[in-house]
Amino acid sequence: MKIVDLGLIGYKDAETLQLEALAAVTAGERTNTLFLLEHPKVITLGRQGGIENLHLNPEQLDAHGIELVQTTRGGNITCHFPGQLVAYPIWRVEKRPGGMREFFHDMEQAVMDTCAHFGVETIRRPKHPGVWVDETRKICSMGIGVRHWVTYHGLALNVARDVSLFNAITLCGIQGAVPTSLSAEAGRDIDMEEVKDVFKRAFAKAFADSAVAAGQAAE
Repeated sequence: MKIVDLGLIGYKDAETLQLEALAAVTAGERTNTLFLLEHPKVITLGRQGGIENLHLNPEQLDAHGIELVQTTRGGNITCHFPGQLVAYPIWRVEKRPGGMREFFHDMEQAVMDTCAHFGVETIRRPKHPGVWVDETRKICSMGIGVRHWVTYHGLALNVARDVSLFNAITLCGIQGAVPTSLSAEAGRDIDMEEVKDVFKRAFAKAFADSAVAAGQAAE
């Protein structure tokens, strides 16, 4: 497995890199790849829609420098911004034990273990993919796409305290859901680079990738 840190990158640019990796993994020309990154302010719509859960009009979006993008991932509306860790696993799931359900479970587990490292306990909510602090506070959203049994898109873990961009939407289209973050729950500002390092190890453990666990493939 290969881990690539893209830093702060625009949504469309990251999507292009995902699709290139998707084609290469599908063709057997590249190993499974995990992209780690942050996005500038962007609101994304999933295959289930979500425009009805957007609270700003086009003029307001422009005034605040917020991009609006229709995506091919599953799920409803969400948003990305600096201070949020985004992880896109380009991952072959064909013949993987447990199929897509286990894939989601493993992604959630990597996030839950990362949060636990910083003293933040989290839960799963049946029928609501992602990671929650309790029944209302959501710390991580998830939504993927699959082509030819290879995944793309992924998860977004809120790290910094400022999650105010979520005020522009109904979070994931779920009434009563409120955003929270790792720093807010831990009661201290947590460094993004530290979170990335912890998440890499947690992801490797959850997906049982010994090469990454041994630190041989990160870049």
